[in-house]
Amino acid sequence: MTSIDIINFIENKKDFIESTIEKYIPKDINKANFKANYRYEPDYISLNYGISKPLWDFLSYGGKRWRPVLFLLISEALDADMEIVSDFLIIPEIAHNGTIIIDDIEDNADLRRGKPALHKVYGEDITINCGNAMYFLPLQVIEEHKSKIDIHTLYKIYSIYFEEMANLHYGQALDITWHKGILKKEPNVDQYLQMAAYKTGTLARMAARMAVALSGKDEKLESKFGRFAESIGIAFQIQDDLLDIITTEKEREAFGKSYGNDISEGKRSLAIIYSLELLDYQKRNRLIEILNSHTKQKQIINEAMDLIKETEAIELSRDTANKLVLESWKDIENEIKESKAKRYLKAFSEFLIKRKI
Repeated sequence: MTSIDIINFIENKKDFIESTIEKYIPKDINKANFKANYRYEPDYISLNYGISKPLWDFLSYGGKRWRPVLFLLISEALDADMEIVSDFLIIPEIAHNGTIIIDDIEDNADLRRGKPALHKVYGEDITINCGNAMYFLPLQVIEEHKSKIDIHTLYKIYSIYFEEMANLHYGQALDITWHKGILKKEPNVDQYLQMAAYKTGTLARMAARMAVALSGKDEKLESKFGRFAESIGIAFQIQDDLLDIITTEKEREAFGKSYGNDISEGKRSLAIIYSLELLDYQKRNRLIEILNSHTKQKQIINEAMDLIKETEAIELSRDTANKLVLESWKDIENEIKESKAKRYLKAFSEFLIKRKI
């Protein structure tokens, strides 16, 4: 199965994913669809401007929607009742987009997917509130399914959600502390992998664990699929960071991405960490100096990229990503019967670490 097949497969799921999201978070909040309790009179015009409009504007920016696709593939591969469980795809997807909105504020980012970051349009106050609301709004799906799914399974979904959202914030804490250079220490490879497992792996792991739980399978299988999805998330992060280094300025601008943004942020990607381990003392200190300066000067950004490319850091990072996905696939391969969903799941995991910008 080719990458084009997977791209088309993901694209073909987007309308379904967005219509499912709209069932729980309407584009137009009104008296007929507002789910919150109220004693007096809600101001729907202001609610739409403060929650619905920025949320849907942000979703319109695009995004790969691969986490809900992962949820659907695992659910189907495990013979879940898709008519009942498919709505749960909104949980990892909306939570994910909420984290990006908050992340852009923390990074003071100007652009997201080639368009102004949400806080540049709506201001930080509305955007923070909207991003935080996105951590809670998708949980409406659990309440809506109380008559369809047993209470023990629904409790398990709550438990998975709270555990993984805490993990996500641990990962973000590590990433921010490192790229600020506050503690004058550099993370090692294992520390990076744990950070990525928390920050990027956790929402993929959430999607997988929820799919397994909703399929009525046991915790042993949930753990295996969780580890598989976590590995996909880590590999995705490694590849995403590599694209910041290996794609040209022209290529990045064509896709609405800032050139050398990770260098400017001082981000400690896996390639950076491998480079710091492999460079000589003088060059290592120079790379750290550039990262901690948070420069936006292209000449200095290019100097940092040249230092990385002097080493085998890019190849080592790719090898790490590939190994993670291949090994974790072996853990679940025999747990799934042969099916179209299984074939797509395998191809999907490979696509995420081989994709271009």
